[in-house]
Amino acid sequence: MKIYVNAAAVRDGNGTKETPYKSINEAAKIANPGDDVLVFPGTYREYVNPINGGTDEARITYRSVEPLGAVITGAERVTTWKQYQDNVWICRINNSLFGDYNPYKTFVMGDWYFGPVDKHTGAVYMNDRQFYEAASLQACIDAKVYARSWERKNSIYKWYTEQDDKANETIIYANFQGQNPNKEDVEINVRREVFMPQATGINNITVSGFKINKAATTWAPPASYQDGMIGPHWAKNWIIEDCEISHSRCAGISLGKYRDPDNDQYFTYKHVKSPTQMERDAVCRGQYHGWLKENIGHHIVRRCNIHHCEQDGIVGRQGGVFSIIEDNHIHDINNMQELAGAEIAGIKMHAAIDVIIRRNHIHDCTMGIWTDWEAQGTRITQNLLDHNYAPDGTATRIVGAMQSQDIFVEVGHGPTLIDNNLLLSKASLRLATEGVACVHNLMLGSITSIGANTDFFVDGKNQPRFTPYHIPHRTEVAGFMTILHGDDRFYNNIFIQNWPVEKTGEETLVDREAEDTEQVGTNGFDDYPTYDEWYEQFKKFDGTITKENDMWDLMSAHFGHLPVWAAGNMYFNGAKAWKKETDNLVNTSDQVTFDLVSDNNKVTIKTNLYDLIGDYFGGIITTNTLGKAFEPEQRYETPKGDDIIFNEDYFGNHRGISTIPGPFVSGKAASETLWSN
Repeated sequence: MKIYVNAAAVRDGNGTKETPYKSINEAAKIANPGDDVLVFPGTYREYVNPINGGTDEARITYRSVEPLGAVITGAERVTTWKQYQDNVWICRINNSLFGDYNPYKTFVMGDWYFGPVDKHTGAVYMNDRQFYEAASLQACIDAKVYARSWERKNSIYKWYTEQDDKANETIIYANFQGQNPNKEDVEINVRREVFMPQATGINNITVSGFKINKAATTWAPPASYQDGMIGPHWAKNWIIEDCEISHSRCAGISLGKYRDPDNDQYFTYKHVKSPTQMERDAVCRGQYHGWLKENIGHHIVRRCNIHHCEQDGIVGRQGGVFSIIEDNHIHDINNMQELAGAEIAGIKMHAAIDVIIRRNHIHDCTMGIWTDWEAQGTRITQNLLDHNYAPDGTATRIVGAMQSQDIFVEVGHGPTLIDNNLLLSKASLRLATEGVACVHNLMLGSITSIGANTDFFVDGKNQPRFTPYHIPHRTEVAGFMTILHGDDRFYNNIFIQNWPVEKTGEETLVDREAEDTEQVGTNGFDDYPTYDEWYEQFKKFDGTITKENDMWDLMSAHFGHLPVWAAGNMYFNGAKAWKKETDNLVNTSDQVTFDLVSDNNKVTIKTNLYDLIGDYFGGIITTNTLGKAFEPEQRYETPKGDDIIFNEDYFGNHRGISTIPGPFVSGKAASETLWSN
């Protein structure tokens, strides 16, 4: 059945083409498996709460008849502004508008939120520009530039709120910098979410071609309910495609986390257990909430333009397993720099089990992709990541903010596969983890956190961070282990020192901690063993049964660094190789130039790199080359368990019987358009 919705209809109807509903949520109340909800252009100021899901054979589809013509928004227009002082205007909103959730009484806060607890989930917008929240009315009037912002020219647009309890009103002041807000398109956040079921198990829904924007979403931590403007909550087989998703106070798309009253913002309100412990609890308790391959995940997010969200473009904890995130443009995430915490990125996924992240362009985000815990079977491939670092002249970031890099893999046990990507930011990888394979990437930035950032040091004692690994291609937990570091593989990558290594204490390029580096290459693994060196500790036990002292004798081997493999890599401009790598090319005489060029919404590179590669060729890398990740004893393979042959490049071009390193099969391929908006 086709159900029609048209906000421009003269009156609300019954969902037929002749008498359509005026709101999408009315259609969502009656849509059943196999139904298509067709939405005509217009602005729909509502919260859509799908009541029914589809089936594997008959989905429910919500589609904008005109691509991006239908706008679903959590905001309302305000046209009752009165001038207060100079550029500052005032409006008063009766709190009945907000129901039981008032964004101007609700602060952004929660587990793993490290920023100041003075930012509301509400927001003010003028012509789609989000204003900065001032801490006082005077600060709103003064409207000083916020030096930490990544878009400082916009930071003079301020707003401030307070409550008039006697009148039951929310008062909002806003500095419009000389413009009359009653003649501009001025909106405020009203609704918490835009398109997200309250119930769990609402499966098999497609949302296609909408603009979805401006919601008063709350902070989305990993052990609690994860808010988003749009998402499945806790379900299976959603498709979100061809949408523009923007201006969420926190997360744009949430792929979900079950709601558990016993572990919802536990640390924030009860304090007595660490938030890390509550994450472990969330993993184990997930089984009781149906966290099985048959029930949860398998979502697709594709061809979306996701931007100007202040926590994440896409977030997920357990609910995103077995999903595909592909062909999206994700940019300008957390650019206002008002919020800070351990959950901010273009894509932030906990438990990205068998998740494929491919062919996305992610740029101008505080962090590009962050896979945290259980990046087991995760494949990050054929992505373009660039400018994921603060612009020149930006003030030191807010206390509690994370460092910037293209990809951060944290406290997982692998296998995590990163292949055929362009990682062009000042820090390309942060590897506070183990069990990672990097194949055919091009990196302009450093690899940081090698051997660090996995444990906590408390009162002089090391408190190891135990994290889970799983039955291969399943969600059931197989075990827990600390991070030993190593078990990493680097094959056929190109490393270019694109920015100089600055003197210690004078760095401006990378927000440094003790373990950070601006040195590009694999030399951070110099102290790690080869496989033969590592296995030598166990050789004398081959073919024998263990004796009473063997466990004690092997303690240092069992808790030492795991081995590293590297071959076929190229190093330019002073990039440094792992000292135990023998099959590589280190060019110390020529200078590589490398520029990313954006012209008419097309992104290309201009480089002399392929004039300098010469006749250096390597073999084709396969699943068998990479072996198994140590803890889960799982191969680097497809989610179905099939072998991977790395014989396709960034574009999908065939490599043949041998190949040059890096993400392109040839210099000609490297000259093609990398991304087109």
